[in-house]
Amino acid sequence: MMKMADLYIVHGWTYTVEPWNKTLELLRKSGLNVKMLHVPGLTEDSKKIFTIDDYARWADQNIPDGAIALGHSNGGRILLNLCSRKPEKLKYLILLDSAGVYEPSIRKKIVEKVAKVGKTFKKISLIDKAFHKLTGSTDYSRAPENMKKTLTNMLESDKNFDFSKVTTKTFILWGKKDTTTPPRQATAIYEKLPNAELKFYANWTHAPYISNPDELAKVLANLLTRIKE
Repeated sequence: MMKMADLYIVHGWTYTVEPWNKTLELLRKSGLNVKMLHVPGLTEDSKKIFTIDDYARWADQNIPDGAIALGHSNGGRILLNLCSRKPEKLKYLILLDSAGVYEPSIRKKIVEKVAKVGKTFKKISLIDKAFHKLTGSTDYSRAPENMKKTLTNMLESDKNFDFSKVTTKTFILWGKKDTTTPPRQATAIYEKLPNAELKFYANWTHAPYISNPDELAKVLANLLTRIKE
């Protein structure tokens, strides 16, 4: 029987997990057995349109019972949904700048609308970069149609999510410089979860494995040491 990893990581909405390599290397150098799970439909080609139910079932199948798992951004959303369905599935849940808080906003509607016409600007790189910087729609507009529908499904799933069903002990780690899932969302999650701890990090962005890999690895290693004792 294969030894259970010390930590299972479910990445966010990304097309490659390579940016995680530095953090993973540092964690492994500290003696931890870490397993990065590749979310289907993102890091490999797929024509399937996924729902949050699909992803929760996938996570259940790929993470052993009693494991410690970390979800970043959309990965956090996936694990929250898993834990709401199976409260005893994970021993501990770590949320890193997690998605999952529903905030109806005009901005989201604008992003979706402008993303539909974004391809018009694709051939003009400078305009393209400025366009995405202003709208924040990079992930959405880069995606093929099935992935756009998957992303829409993810956002829609947040509307009726009941955080109170997540009784798993949860550690919320969040960057104060996160502009994708801003700090107010961390506070919202913390206030809704019945068994959680929250800590902010002044210099972390939405992706601390890129902006602060050394500090992230140290924080995770220390946390795992503490909760495994």
